[in-house]
Amino acid sequence: MFCAISGEPPQTPVISKTSGHLYEKRLITKYINENGTDPITGEKLEEADLIEVKASPNSAAPRPPTHTSIPALLQLLSNEWDAVALSMYNLEQKYNATRQELSYALYSQDAASRVIARLIRERDAAREALANVSASMGIAPTASAPTEDVEMVEDAGLPASVVAKIDEVHQKLSASRKQRKNAPPPGFAASADVKTYVATHTVPSLHSASPAGITSLAISQTNPSQFLTGGNDKIVQLYDQNTDKVLASLKGHTKKVNHVAFREQEGENTLLLSAGADKIAKVWAHDTSSGEYLPKLTVRTHKGELTGLAVHPTSTLFALSSTDKTYSLHDLNTFTQVFRSTPFDDPFTSLGIHPDGTLIALGTPTSTIQIYDIRSGSIAAVLTPTDSSPFTVHTLAFSQNGYHLLAPDSLSSVAVWDLRYQTLAKSIPLGDDCKVNHVACDLSGQFLGVATNQGARIFAHKTWNDLLTLEEGGEITNLAFGPYSKEIWGVTGREVRTWGLPAS
Repeated sequence: MFCAISGEPPQTPVISKTSGHLYEKRLITKYINENGTDPITGEKLEEADLIEVKASPNSAAPRPPTHTSIPALLQLLSNEWDAVALSMYNLEQKYNATRQELSYALYSQDAASRVIARLIRERDAAREALANVSASMGIAPTASAPTEDVEMVEDAGLPASVVAKIDEVHQKLSASRKQRKNAPPPGFAASADVKTYVATHTVPSLHSASPAGITSLAISQTNPSQFLTGGNDKIVQLYDQNTDKVLASLKGHTKKVNHVAFREQEGENTLLLSAGADKIAKVWAHDTSSGEYLPKLTVRTHKGELTGLAVHPTSTLFALSSTDKTYSLHDLNTFTQVFRSTPFDDPFTSLGIHPDGTLIALGTPTSTIQIYDIRSGSIAAVLTPTDSSPFTVHTLAFSQNGYHLLAPDSLSSVAVWDLRYQTLAKSIPLGDDCKVNHVACDLSGQFLGVATNQGARIFAHKTWNDLLTLEEGGEITNLAFGPYSKEIWGVTGREVRTWGLPAS
């Protein structure tokens, strides 16, 4: 018998119940911890699915065929030494080549810097001479000429066509909300239903075990069984709960993935979006010919870690925030950047877009929340908690009623801001030992969710009553409401858990 991974007789043989293949226990256990699947068939596999083969204690353990004599061992050691020596030689060659390339790059950069400095001096001298000539001739300088190098996209605001689209969607969504008269849309779960929610399903062993942990979660609103996760392992995964299968593992980030999102629009292909600590954001689209998700756009305009990602209600734009003190807007039709803000005083640590699409909120590490008019880029409001030591606003969410913004106002409490009066409508304490990880609002405007190191809490909107406490699995790092709020999804380590109505 031979191990299906190493091809050698196993010391501790085990057999997979699902595929029937024989493995060395040490090797297959390591593979399951890292991938969660069978290495031969690709099917989902857990340690509980392994059956240990009981060998006779009187029989000797099998020896590898190449290690049965001293000459064979000497030959093996000689081959290993030759391989190591050759590898070291190749590494030295690559090191020398890399050092030469680096020296050339440094020399080129120094030469380019000298040329740029000379051109700047010549430009300044020419401007000064032109100003002197204009003054002597009595000609006033033109106001439209820029006096320094700037990125025109930062000062020009959004294109007129984009602003018109935003205004159109804003009027439509505002009118729709007013027609409801603050009543929840039909089909959504009620408060009485949410109070009875129990744990219904757990998806374990997502992403790699090293480094372990899911960092972000997004739920499909058109296909309720599918969800998107980003992990510390730099991978974005699309998972189908009905089939318990990973539909896609998307690689492209070089550091952990901070945020993921769906772009779902009727008549358009579903897009998967992600933003990471590697300063880049990516957009994937499904390719019908290959059946895989392929990258359509990589955004590299920011110089700091990306801390926020949100799809605009128009479904044609998405926004990014960064620790480089700027935020940007990108078009999902043309895959181009349409706006980038001028640098703020502080880094941006979180981002949210108003349900009507006209405002964008950005958290900072100094407790304040900056709210901008997304059409012009001008400041609309500044929200600052009172009587609180400085903390980082690392998460925020707009309520679907359009009037409230949910965000931490301390390490262990959550504030509900009234945007109409720019005042604190309610501060919800969670306990001295509690730490806020994530906040979320459902699409009906009835519920607020808070993920903490002690589980999760669901509150009723307007009354702020505590409806439900979710403690299964311990700390919950991310929280999301499913379609029609009939499920609540939470992230604990490498697991995604769901809560819903108990089975009848």
